[in-house]
Formats: sequence, C-alpha cells, structure tokens
Amino acid sequence: MDSRYNPAAIEEKWQQTWAELGLDKTPTNSAKPKFYALSMFPYPSGSLHMGHVRNYTITDVIARLKRMQGYRVLHPMGWDAFGLPAENAAIDRGVPPAKWTYQNISQMRQQLQRLGLSIDWDCEVATCSPDYYKWTQWIFLQFLQAGLAYQKEAAVNWDPIDQTVLANEQVDNEGRSWRSGAKVERKLLRQWFFKITDYAEELLNDLDKLTGWPERVKLMQANWIGKSTGAYLEFPIVGLDEKISVYTTRPDTVYGVSYLVLAPEHPLTQRVTKKEQQAAVDAFVQEVANQSELERTAEDKPKRGIPTGGKAINPFTGEELPIWIADYVLYEYGTGAVMGVPAHDARDFKFANKYNLPIEFVIVEPEAVADKDFSITTPDEDGEVSNIIQVEYNEAYTEPGILINSGQFSGIASTDAKQAIVEYAEQQGFGKARVQYRLRDWLISRQRYWGAPIPVIHCPNCGIVPVPDKDLPVQLPEEVEFTGRGGSPLTQLESWVNVPCPTCGTPAKRETDTMDTFIDSSWYFLRFTDAKNEQQVFDSSKTNDWMPVDQYVGGIEHAILHLLYSRFFTKVLRDRGLLNFDEPFQRLLTQGMVQGLTYMNPNKGGKDKWIASHLVDLANPRDPQTGEPLQRLYATMSKSKGNGVAPEDVINKYGIDTARMFILFKAPPEKDLEWDEADVEGQFRFLNRVWRLVTDYIAAGVSKKKADISNLTKPEKELRRAIHTAIQAVTEDVEDEYQFNTAISELMKLSNALTDSSSKTSPIYAEGIETLVVLLAPFAPHIADELWHLLGNSDSVHTQTWPAFDPAALIADEITLVIQIMGKTRGAIQVPSQADKAALEKYARESEVAQRYIEGKEIKKVIVVPGKLVNFVIG
Repeated sequence: MDSRYNPAAIEEKWQQTWAELGLDKTPTNSAKPKFYALSMFPYPSGSLHMGHVRNYTITDVIARLKRMQGYRVLHPMGWDAFGLPAENAAIDRGVPPAKWTYQNISQMRQQLQRLGLSIDWDCEVATCSPDYYKWTQWIFLQFLQAGLAYQKEAAVNWDPIDQTVLANEQVDNEGRSWRSGAKVERKLLRQWFFKITDYAEELLNDLDKLTGWPERVKLMQANWIGKSTGAYLEFPIVGLDEKISVYTTRPDTVYGVSYLVLAPEHPLTQRVTKKEQQAAVDAFVQEVANQSELERTAEDKPKRGIPTGGKAINPFTGEELPIWIADYVLYEYGTGAVMGVPAHDARDFKFANKYNLPIEFVIVEPEAVADKDFSITTPDEDGEVSNIIQVEYNEAYTEPGILINSGQFSGIASTDAKQAIVEYAEQQGFGKARVQYRLRDWLISRQRYWGAPIPVIHCPNCGIVPVPDKDLPVQLPEEVEFTGRGGSPLTQLESWVNVPCPTCGTPAKRETDTMDTFIDSSWYFLRFTDAKNEQQVFDSSKTNDWMPVDQYVGGIEHAILHLLYSRFFTKVLRDRGLLNFDEPFQRLLTQGMVQGLTYMNPNKGGKDKWIASHLVDLANPRDPQTGEPLQRLYATMSKSKGNGVAPEDVINKYGIDTARMFILFKAPPEKDLEWDEADVEGQFRFLNRVWRLVTDYIAAGVSKKKADISNLTKPEKELRRAIHTAIQAVTEDVEDEYQFNTAISELMKLSNALTDSSSKTSPIYAEGIETLVVLLAPFAPHIADELWHLLGNSDSVHTQTWPAFDPAALIADEITLVIQIMGKTRGAIQVPSQADKAALEKYARESEVAQRYIEGKEIKKVIVVPGKLVNFVIG
C-alpha cells in the first residue's frame, strides 16, 4: 500500500468511477424526501475564478450531505449565456457570439467537472440555446396574454455613437458610455415592459414567508419595492384647464409649498412655459436630455432648474406658485412632478436658496409652540388668517412636530395632520390618499443582438401580433455582421425582419429588440426540474414535486434584481396555473467574496493605482515605475487589480480536496475570505495526516469486530465520546447553520483524538477511523472515497448513511473540577460526572490541591458551581 497521499491520481480515478456509477444522477424515486440544491448559474466567461470555486463547493457539500441523509437530490448546472460581452467579443475578435459562447461553455464545463462537483450534467441548460429560449419566448407570450407585457415610450440612456441603449451601470460618473466614451443622451424610445408593479404588494408581504433568507437581503428587497403611504394632490394651472398632479408622503407640509417642479420631459412643460421663457426652457430641456439618469440624480451633483413663467394654485391656500423645471425630477418616477417644500426637505432647501425661492416653515418642534394659542385660525374682518408664529431655521426641519401657519390644521401634531389633510383634500375634490411604490415596471427591451428575440410581429392592420406557439422559437439568425455601430444587427436583416402577419397575411415586421438577460435567469431553476422536455416549458407535476429550491447559494450582488424578478416570475406562472407554490427559494445563502493580497499606489488614480502582485518585491513593496511605497490590503480578486489566484494553479499544486477544504475552512460562508497560501498548505497537511492515520491503521492489520459498549475501558469511553461528539457537531454545523469552518475544526479534533488514543487495537478505534472518513466525505470527496476503498469497502463512501450520534456516548464518566481559593484557580481534579453539589464539595475539600491552602484555616464560605468549580473563601 502506498503510504503517500497523491491527490492527482486519486481525483482522476474517483471522478471516473463516479461517472461510471452514476452517483450524481437525479433519482426519480419519489418515496424519498426531496432536496433541491442550487448555485446561481455562471456567465460563461471562459475561465473559473475562486469565487466560482467557493460558490459551487458550498452547494456541493450540502448536496452530498443530503444524499447521505437519505434524500433524493437535484443538483444541476447551467449557463447564463446571453449578454453584451459576447457581442463585444464579436466586434473585437471577429468571432460570432454563438461560437465564442459555446467555446467558453465547453472550457468552463471541463473546469467545473475537474472540481469533482456532484452535479447532474444531464440537467444542463444554456440560455442561448434555441431549446431553452423557445420557452423563454413562450413565457413572454404568457405575460402578454395576462396583460403583464406592454410597450410604451420611455426615457433611456442613449449612446449616440454605438446607437444603443445603456443601463445606468454602463454610464460612468462623467455621463459617458463605458464603451464608446460618448456623452450619453436621454432619449424617448418605445420599449417593452413587464408589469411587476401589479405584484408589488404581494412581493413585499411575502418577504415574511422567507424565514430562511438573510434579514439584510429581505430588507434590501423591501427598500427596493419602497412602499409609501401618502397623498395624490392636484394643483390647478393658472390660465389652463389642466392640473399638475403630484404624489407626496408629506401632505402635512402642503401649506409650506412655495413652488412646483416638472420633469423636463413632462408633457405639460411646454404648455406651461411662457413665451418670454421659451428659448431658455428649450435650451435647458435639450441640455438635460444629454445627461444620463445617473448624472441627474447623483447626490453629489448640484441640482439645476429654470422657471417656466407659468403658475399653479395651491388648492389649500389659494396662493399662486411658480412652476419650474429641474434636472433632478424624472418623468418616469411618480407623476413626473414634485411640490417644492424647502422648509422641510433638504434637497428643496438647497434648491430654494440657490434660486432665491420662498422658504416657509409650517412645522416646528413641539417646544417652540408649547405656550402658543392656536384658537385664532378663522379669517379676521379683512378675510386674512392670522400668522400666529414666525420661525426661522438655518436648514430644513424634517422631524415630526407641530403644524403652524397651516390654516385650520395649525396646532395639530404633524403625524396626525397627514390623515386630516388628506381627508380634507378628498372632501374638497383636489386630492386623495394613495399607496405608492418605488418599484417601477421592468424595462426588458434591449437594442442588441445576443439575447432572446421578443416574439411579436408588428402589423399595420392588426397592431402587435404574438408569434404563434407553433412558430417558436423565433431563432436568432447567425449570419450577421458586427461593427459596433448603428444599433442591433437584427434591424439590418430585411430577410429576417420582413414577414407576413400571422393573423391577416399583410406584410409586417418582426420586433427587433431582444430581452434583458435577467429574463433568462428568472426561470432557469424551473427548467432544471425537467430540462429536456421538448413539448412543454416543464411538466408541472415534476416541477411542483422538486420546487421550491431548498437551498440557493449565490452572491449578495444579486440580492435585489435577480431574486426579485425570480419571485415575480414564480407568482405570475403560479397565477397561470403552472405552479402550486408562492416562492421559488426556501433558504438563501449569500456567500462572501474571495479576496487576495493587493498592492495599491495611493498617489495614482483609476486602474493605474493597482500594481499586480507578480511585479512587486514582497519584502519591500514599491511601485516598479515610480519607486513609491505601496499599500497592502485585501480586496476582491479581479484581473484589474492583479491579485487573482487561478484555481488550476492551486489544484495542480495541492489537489482539489485541499482547495475545497481551504475554501470551506478559512471563513464562514457569508463572510469575505482572505486568500492565504499558508492556510492552503495547512489544509494540505491535515489531509496528509488523515491519510497516514488511516493507512497506518490498515497496515497494523487490526481485526474488525463489534465493540461491546457495555464493557469499555476508560480510554475507549473517552474515544467513543470524541467520535460521537464529532458526529453531533459536524451534523449540526453543516445541516443547520452551514458553518463549514467549525465543522472542519471538529474533524481535526477527531483526528487528534484518534492520533492520541491508546486504544488503537480496539473496535472503538476502528469505529473512529471509519467515522472520520465518512464525515470527511462531503468536504473532501476524493480522498474520502479512496480511504473508504482502502478500508476494504467495495462501494462508495458517498452511498453510506450519514452517521447518527449516540446521546449516551456523550455523557462523560468523569469531569474536570476546578479548585479555587479566594477566587484564584489553584488546580483541578477529576470527579464523577453525576456528583451532586454536596459530593463535589466533599471531593474538593479532601483533594490534595485544596488541602495545601485550607488546612488549619477557617473556611467562611464554599461556592459550588456544578460541573465547573468549587471556590473556598477563607478567613
């Protein structure tokens, strides 16, 4: 027998064996309880990074444990394969997006398979494959039939050079396109939306059902949905038979409104603008149109505006208010108009001071009005309502308080005044209570090629016509040219665009927009349950059997959009009769990032400040170009920082099991992990110790026989207690809290107990050796299976039943009792574990440790803490 641990040979052997045995295949035996373990699927960039290794190792440990606990496990993998990087590759490298994507998928699949993950590759899906996006298109048509998909004009970030829409994340802080460098414009385009706002209340309320989710993720979703209770108020426009509608959560401040602000894109902007202001307003509107949403709403950007010359009437006071337009008001938010209350809103306060607009305080601290009489609120003989209190602040007062100068509502607490003012507005017909959400309908259009085509046809007679189911999928044509200019290549393919209307036969045109890639990832977990179904999106009986996902693992960066959209899809498909559950993911684990030692020159800006590790003298880290000293810190691994560690380098040196053990041991899964080569080496040494421990036991040729646990020696009892303590602790750590780091610590304790045991010929020692190998199996699956085989077993360790601990074995015959004199520890003794307080005091008094200090002295008091200590207080 080879006493050396050879990771490469073992890993290759057992991965081939697992494939032959089909251990990773999804069982169909519904008699067993199900467990669906899922990691967020990756974008096929072409190479794995350590973040991938961490994500998939965590899920794999859970999947392996559940199989050993008797569950039928679904543990699939796929590819989030549409998206802009493939088009950029086509432009930069001249490689078609499909070819580039499938090459990357093939490469990353091989890398994942090398990790020894217990994935059922028969369930594999790629969102760019027609047999997947056919059903993405079918789901879109379900939304269309349900009235949840629609088109409308929307303001978008427009790159005038690349002729494409940009997400906010693709616009830099100077308002330029991340790719072309062009100044981004705001442009109105006809876009497709999903009506997620119809489900806002249910998405918010059902967060309470997600007891297995981190609280911070639920809070992030709740804030994104952003439910607020307020008022919808209408301000008549002077000289026009129209009104400006605003939504406010602070109706209690309505008597302090000193101006109204419209978004530059608001339809009323031109109608309220006076002739003398027209040129200035037009110039301002054009200037704002050339700004991105990010530029307009950034907190650190000064807010700019211009008066239109128009006026509106405050229906509560009858006063005329100037109407302005400003860059910080967006037409897509709320009503596209806001009421300016500078006295009680920090942003409005700055804006009013900048443009010398009135600031009228109508809420003050309760102390400021404690002795004031608010009874004089009726008009006097001149028809004026008395201003009872004059007050000034150096900044906006935004706290609750008492209303002043607010007509009949003066003297009322602002929290109570909100409802009273809304009720009054409803009675008078110029307002009403309203619940509003920050959440907006989901814009799903992309003016790009590499995405699922939106399956509708635009007919001059019939309007929007859905593509018939029998004609799905609407396939992406492959013979397209990528220049990076002029918008999507689809718009240039007349042979693809021009088609007859499916309803009337009139010449019509296909929709050339493709879908947001978040659409693909919003339902992939459903397809995994019936991945090869060619007749249906999925068989509902199979999907309802496997769903919801029992454990979902992925990055915190997806805490809002991906998870929110997936919840939305689930609820819509439930309402379409396809699903019988409300939420897709029962438990969620958001793993931390993998960080590497990073070197930064604080005197440089941008990407230049990061200095790649291989260019640095680690003993004296200085900038190789300038000689300036560098700062050392841990930062998320990335190519730009030059701090990455390639998984294959670690695997080639130490093996897969060592890489897995380090990833799991270094930090709790939800925390960031700092990469340290010394800690990797430490895990390699531990696996070598386990290898020697087992092979030495085998070489000793100890015969196996069943232990008589009723007649064990003291060393055997201690070893058995260590074995069953490990079983209990590892099970609890992995099953309940996913504290893999402490579970591995328990394995180390068991290994030490076996190493130090004086009962190496005992059946209990044999039990300990086998238990250690079985407990190690989910964490280091290759070495565990090899050691299991060397122990004389013909089957795989991964088919074994997960061990259960014996509660009786955890009870110690003796415990260590600390002896203290006047609160200071003087020693310890061994005493029976079942001894009561009186017996513990007797054992302590008679001990040699205590006698050295209490003999011949007066004992004033004895403090006994059962199971821990006895403290003697002496005179």
